[in-house]
Amino acid sequence: MEAKPTAITNEIPEIKFTKLFINGEFVDSVSGKTFETIDPRSGEVITRVAEGDKEDVDLAVKAAREAFDHGKWPRMSGYERGRIMMKFADLIEENVEEIAILDTINAGKILAHGKMLDIPFAAKNLRYYAGAADKIHGKTLKLSQEMHGYTLLEPIGVVGHIIPWNFPSAMFFHKCAPALAAGCTMIVKPAEQTPLSALYYAHLSKLAGIPDGVLNVVNGFGPTTGAAICSHMDIDKVSFTGSTEVGRVVMHAAAASNLKVVSLELGGKSPLIIFDDADLEKAVDLALLGVLYNKGEICVAGSRVYVQEGIYDAFVKKAAEKAKTWVVGDPFHPNTQQGPQVDKKQFNKILSYIDQGIREGATLLTGGKQVGEKGFYIEPTIFTDVKEYMPIVKDEIFGPVMALMKFKTVEEAIQKANNTRYGLAAGIITNDLNLANTVSRSIRAGVIWINCYFAFDFDCPFGGYKMSGFGKDLGMEALEKYLQTKSVVTPIYNSPWL
Repeated sequence: MEAKPTAITNEIPEIKFTKLFINGEFVDSVSGKTFETIDPRSGEVITRVAEGDKEDVDLAVKAAREAFDHGKWPRMSGYERGRIMMKFADLIEENVEEIAILDTINAGKILAHGKMLDIPFAAKNLRYYAGAADKIHGKTLKLSQEMHGYTLLEPIGVVGHIIPWNFPSAMFFHKCAPALAAGCTMIVKPAEQTPLSALYYAHLSKLAGIPDGVLNVVNGFGPTTGAAICSHMDIDKVSFTGSTEVGRVVMHAAAASNLKVVSLELGGKSPLIIFDDADLEKAVDLALLGVLYNKGEICVAGSRVYVQEGIYDAFVKKAAEKAKTWVVGDPFHPNTQQGPQVDKKQFNKILSYIDQGIREGATLLTGGKQVGEKGFYIEPTIFTDVKEYMPIVKDEIFGPVMALMKFKTVEEAIQKANNTRYGLAAGIITNDLNLANTVSRSIRAGVIWINCYFAFDFDCPFGGYKMSGFGKDLGMEALEKYLQTKSVVTPIYNSPWL
């Protein structure tokens, strides 16, 4: 690798918020328990945060239920909600540096990306839905009898958001922004690995004027805090982003309790298909970006790369060359392209998959090892000579590991791309528009990127097919998840028309 994870002098801010945020106040957990949150650059403890449990979830739900049933947030105009959300976004932008540092020391995310992308994205996401808050309306119905009918779109109620550790800021607002616009109240459980920015956002929500009880944050672990949210009888909806395995548990708990509505954004093993007519340089750059961005800890990572046989050998050579120059190091360093994996568990999981790939006969083209002796850094890793049955091809590794494969025909590429239990995303690189249209309509995935990758946008719905879940984040479709339709019908008498 071109760079090692050397220590960079940087002023780490005081960790201001470590408690639970319930009903507008920071409070200790009922049990008084706390847990460590770790800096993946070194494996050292940053601080301890309050550990929520069922009793704390009960208190948060009680506050959210009171705020929904009797508070002003669902009852104020969409315009008023939108103004407060705009203020919330302003406060985020005023504190970009501090929030980005929290995500860097907590999740190993590159500081420059946080300042330029993640945190501004969070603020812009809020503004998108703030603009939608006063445009929520139903329809007038043309009934077939002497009746007048219309529909109302009403907030679904109290929502439980369970968010992942790979994009702590972006995912916080993927969930909270449309729910706030809809008039819902909510309990947020950040991932136990990355609670710090969520607590900071709770603080800013109070400053912005969001009423007490509307947005609550309860730190904790999945089997306790997460389970309490999913099985709570007074939560109306759960929105979860995470693994497919945990998604099953979420659905089961929702069904076994009060049949609450569930939306799931789950795992992926996304294919990137590169055809012979592609620009080789661009194709290699997109392929590396697709699997190495955010150290591969991204649900839509293009970890299965299929290259047509005419350019396969040239692609392999150039991909190996570029991967070896990829800069792995301290995420505070301005030249770093890849920081540490989020924690020791994820670090060990990735290395285990790499070892298994080698044992099963795949060729390790480059990478495959730990970088340095301190922290959770892994080399960009590319395998060739892989088989479709291998776990490095089938399973979501969530790390900087690419499985590189060759194909001959368009039909073969489509078959291989769809040969997965997942269906979150896919990429196509070709200069043939007809080919791109055919393949994009043939792949069973929720988003298809043609000659680009990670092309997220506030107005573009994002979500999966198959075992990658259901329900959309982003776009107006995300707003619909937090609304329910009520039909209202009344007789009309002596009307000249129906």
